[in-house]
Amino acid sequence: MGTKRAIGFGAVAFTLALAAGACGSDTTTGSQQISSSGSKKIALLLPETKTARYETQDKPLFEAKVKALCSDCEVLYSNADQDAAKQQQQAEAALTNGAAVLVLDPVDAASAVPIVTKAKQQNVPVISYDRLIKDADIDYYISFDNEQVGKLQGQALTDKLKKDGKTGSIVMINGAPTDNNASQFKAGAHSVIDSSGFKVGAEYDTPDWSPDKAQGEMDQAITALGKDGFVGVYAANDGTAGGAIAAMKGAGISPLPPVTGQDAELAAIQRVLAGEQYMTVYKAVKPEAEDAATIAVALVKGEKPSSDLTNKTVNNNKKDVPSVILTPVAVTSANVKDTVIKDGFWTAAQVCTGTYASACTTAGIQ
Repeated sequence: MGTKRAIGFGAVAFTLALAAGACGSDTTTGSQQISSSGSKKIALLLPETKTARYETQDKPLFEAKVKALCSDCEVLYSNADQDAAKQQQQAEAALTNGAAVLVLDPVDAASAVPIVTKAKQQNVPVISYDRLIKDADIDYYISFDNEQVGKLQGQALTDKLKKDGKTGSIVMINGAPTDNNASQFKAGAHSVIDSSGFKVGAEYDTPDWSPDKAQGEMDQAITALGKDGFVGVYAANDGTAGGAIAAMKGAGISPLPPVTGQDAELAAIQRVLAGEQYMTVYKAVKPEAEDAATIAVALVKGEKPSSDLTNKTVNNNKKDVPSVILTPVAVTSANVKDTVIKDGFWTAAQVCTGTYASACTTAGIQ
């Protein structure tokens, strides 16, 4: 289940193999490239809008870092709205418009391979952002330890259930089957849940990570297992968690069982504080977006990205890719203040609105 991923600490050898770019020419070493076309255009291609982080966090953070590092660089931004064909058209348009680097978060990892192939034919390096593009000659990869995300979710859920003295079944609402990250989250979660003593009573892969489809899946699970036929819900991200919670509320289930999530979306943090969602996984998007921007700007300037930054490797079935792998953090009501609030990911003013004000006070957030 999931995809085996080899992460090592030998990326220095790969990054040192990059030859320094000379102005007015394209410099390649092996399968890695440094753009030196003279263009200062960087394409940021994000996959969808149903996950709130892309528009509210990744895009503005990436753009701001690029501008800080390169005042005359231009970001060509596109969002594919979960349409792989649309993303391919957007990538082709970016290349036509002179993009010197592609930062690509694929809708569908398989459908992204032709995008990488076309970019490489034009000597344009590709950074695989957040989701790994497999079987393609990508230059860099930046993401989080995705199996660890699933492990954090599974561990938090099973620990909570054991602490509460619960036994029985768990419903699993996984992510999109076309997303390589989703398979890694799922593998990580199963590695914990399958040995925890809890049974998986129903399990679904959620097309497009769609909250409404997750709600329908949860409705199916309730019908199949009964309102009292499960003790917890593994939801792969905050959107699917929201859908599952809506289904349980609609079925009159009270109190709600523990539900996991991921991405620390604003609505999810509020649900966590209010006790509707047990936990989420905070992936600090700021360093992810800023590190991607730092690599992209180095490439567009014809420079070699720092080997101190790309200090790991990930095998994508094609090569060992120099990578930045960041650490995810489990968040419950007990540490919202010391994680997402402390880092400024969300402010107290954003979180503690209306009915959530009292929950914030209880959690020591002001």
